[in-house]
Amino acid sequence: MTGAKVAVCTGSGRHGGLGEAILSRLGKEGYRLVVTDIDGEGASQLANTSEMESVAKALSAEGYEVLCHPCDVRSPDSVTALFDHIIQQFGRVDVLVNNAGIGFVMKHSREVSPQEWALVIDVTLSGVFFCTQTAAKYMEKSGHGGRIINIASQAAKSGFPHMAPYCAAKHGVIGLTRTAAIDYGAAGITVNAVCPNHVTTGLGSAQNAYFSAFKGMTEEAYLEEMAARIPMQRIGQAGDTAAMCAFLASDDASFITGEAINVSGGEEMH
Repeated sequence: MTGAKVAVCTGSGRHGGLGEAILSRLGKEGYRLVVTDIDGEGASQLANTSEMESVAKALSAEGYEVLCHPCDVRSPDSVTALFDHIIQQFGRVDVLVNNAGIGFVMKHSREVSPQEWALVIDVTLSGVFFCTQTAAKYMEKSGHGGRIINIASQAAKSGFPHMAPYCAAKHGVIGLTRTAAIDYGAAGITVNAVCPNHVTTGLGSAQNAYFSAFKGMTEEAYLEEMAARIPMQRIGQAGDTAAMCAFLASDDASFITGEAINVSGGEEMH
């Protein structure tokens, strides 16, 4: 294989999102970058092609070599098309960050519809499986191994009110991480999960609005209360998670696999 290593991050098509921050950090580490997200034109809660292309343009302006390609991670065919395109354009894939997820279904468990449950599980858990399976195929074929990094959550380790589909999916991501680490270890592929606590991205802002209203508080008071319970006395930032991804993608992390690593300022300790 020739050329700089390649990192792809799903769910990276929104400005100010976790995916954009992760790719920006990996770009600083010398990776060629792949921006990918669903083409959710007309759906207010989803990314769309124009914003995804704008994110790619912004990363290119930082001096990175960037490829942009839409993908619906719920569809194995769409995932296959994404990785085929990456191989055609860049010739390799070295790092996959499974970041795509649905966290905007917030309601009491009794009110969650079958369609809402399926949407969250399909994107947040099945999508991780399909992308892992496909990326690992190319990593195995290369003979150079690779890195698969799953963005889980504090909600992968603790339950939260009105977040049943999300918590279930993220708990599943940790189980998948551990099994994939065993299955692909002999090929030199590490598989780890990163578990951030709350980060105020676009998705995080929607959660702030919902849960502050749920608690009868202003958003400002809600965020102050959140920061106060975190030992580091601040709310997580996208750069915190991006830094952990950069470490797990590095050679220094070559013997770390099957882990679910908290990036929570001490709020989550198990």
